[in-house]
Amino acid sequence: MTFAAAVGVAAVGLVAGVAVAKVAAGPGGGSAGLPSAIGGAGRTTAPVRAVAPGSSATKVRHSTEVAHVTSTHTSCRSVAHIGDSTSVDLVSAEDIPDPAQRLAAQYSDVGVKDLKIDASGGRSIVETLPGQVNGYNVALNWKDQGYRGCWVFALGTNDAANISIGSPVDAAARINEMMSVAGGEPVMWVNVKTMLTGGAWSNANEQAWNAALVQALHRYPNMRIFDWAAVAQPGWFLSDGVHYNSAGCVMRAKLIAKALAKAFPLNGRSNGQIVR
Repeated sequence: MTFAAAVGVAAVGLVAGVAVAKVAAGPGGGSAGLPSAIGGAGRTTAPVRAVAPGSSATKVRHSTEVAHVTSTHTSCRSVAHIGDSTSVDLVSAEDIPDPAQRLAAQYSDVGVKDLKIDASGGRSIVETLPGQVNGYNVALNWKDQGYRGCWVFALGTNDAANISIGSPVDAAARINEMMSVAGGEPVMWVNVKTMLTGGAWSNANEQAWNAALVQALHRYPNMRIFDWAAVAQPGWFLSDGVHYNSAGCVMRAKLIAKALAKAFPLNGRSNGQIVR
């Protein structure tokens, strides 16, 4: 499997012939009037000032019912995965010491041959941190470079926080931006969850984001949702209530790949647009 991973913007190393960019560790930061970053070495999750950014249907069965397909392999041979710090951890040797358990290997196990990953701490679809490219522009750049294939959008944790503190760009507009880039190609969103009861990253705000994803299913027959929020266990979270411990990272990588096989199975099609 060919695999390119861009994680942060630091030096590139080579692991078993795979180019992997390591995220540079740095303190969390915010901007005036906005929440401070939730802690964690090398994780920056503070939203910054919102700036507004810049489908054709596939023949799939439209249903918001949960799919119960048992396929172990996906029809997606090429996958572009765009994520935030909760994806950075899935390609990290520190968080997942065993390479066979990291995200790239898990995607390979379900049949993905060509994989692109761009994960960056604090990323949202619209806002940017210094030196960072937002989710929309990562996707747009890849499309402009000729990428065609399946998409996995593991975004929304920081978008929900930005919306809660007054961003003029609502959830529907953010989702529409990403789906416009996909242009009718298969898309799986990973929905979001935190263990927090208050603040910008409260789980209530994350649930509002998840509800917007479900509403978007009616607009995009090519879209699926992996219901991570339904399967994520409290014991998988770090004390910050947002990021995951090693066991949680291992499970998240494994279940995202398995969900892709259910969302877009090798043979047949999913019975619904929400997979677990």
